[in-house]
Amino acid sequence: QVQLVESGGGLVQPGGSLRLSCTASGRIFSINTMGWYRQAPGKQREFVATINSGGTTNYADSVKGRFTISRDNAKNTVYLQMNSLKPEDTAVYYCNVDLVRIRGFPRQNYWGQGTQVTVSS
Repeated sequence: QVQLVESGGGLVQPGGSLRLSCTASGRIFSINTMGWYRQAPGKQREFVATINSGGTTNYADSVKGRFTISRDNAKNTVYLQMNSLKPEDTAVYYCNVDLVRIRGFPRQNYWGQGTQVTVSS
């Protein structure tokens, strides 16, 4: 099995910064895509950012220019640097990993436990 452990959430003032991290452990051969999603109270979970094994990144329009996703393959860890935070960024942030696909086996996709990010003055 695979476990994802997140850290780095907290309370920050508008305009401030936070850095989230997520480390995967367990039965992992190779990770394809790692990403971050968030869910605010009463809203659907939404895409924030992803990074694939080659380093290609994708961002939601709402966070472009403010957030940066990165990964350390040796540590099986993905990061999300969040700058210029806004109240609308307040949500529970979830880490996601998708393992390299193997023919004849089910897709392996995992979620972290979530970490609360609150942006308020």
